[in-house]
Amino acid sequence: MSEAFINSFFLALSGGFQDAYTYNCRDEVFSNAQTGNVVLMSQHFMEGRWQEGLRYLLPLLSFAMGVFLAENVQYRFRNAKKIHWRQGILLAEIVILALVGFIPRTYNMTATILVSFACAMQVQSFRKVGGYSYASTMCIGNLRSGMAALSFYVREHRREQLRQMGYYFGVIGTFAVGAGIGGICSHLYGIHVIWISCLLLLVSFIVMSLEKLK
Repeated sequence: MSEAFINSFFLALSGGFQDAYTYNCRDEVFSNAQTGNVVLMSQHFMEGRWQEGLRYLLPLLSFAMGVFLAENVQYRFRNAKKIHWRQGILLAEIVILALVGFIPRTYNMTATILVSFACAMQVQSFRKVGGYSYASTMCIGNLRSGMAALSFYVREHRREQLRQMGYYFGVIGTFAVGAGIGGICSHLYGIHVIWISCLLLLVSFIVMSLEKLK
């Protein structure tokens, strides 16, 4: 179920929502799109604006640590019986994002660092949809893979390649919807809207639990 599209649907919705949230509510810093953070960080550093550059460097480092932690959780708890290690990651992400909703704007840096950390744990833990490698919190890799599948289908006309393309473009579309909703809600309701992302992740957790019960 962790690779089912229905699960990826809620993960991608949450991923897009989180990126829009930190950009619109937390000083225009991306939580997922670390390439954008690297570009802006480098620009500010080279212009001598060191403090502004740190706004992008610290979330980048936090993202890296989130990947590191999630990989170690997988290694240590991959054989856990009571709860799947991926569900443990989801619970940790939900708790972190719930706390972010209480952090005032005067501590935007702290909030963005925490969201980046949570996003990294998600993208490291959920890396396949329908058996194909993907990312639930960013689009560039999914776009490349989707267009490659389309190219293969035009040349070879295999239905599997068409299905693969559908997975990737479906995730991209879902991410875009989540980002749009996140952007609108952020402008309307402010810092607390990150709790919507918690609800989306909770649905993902429940979906995985239903499979275990079945």
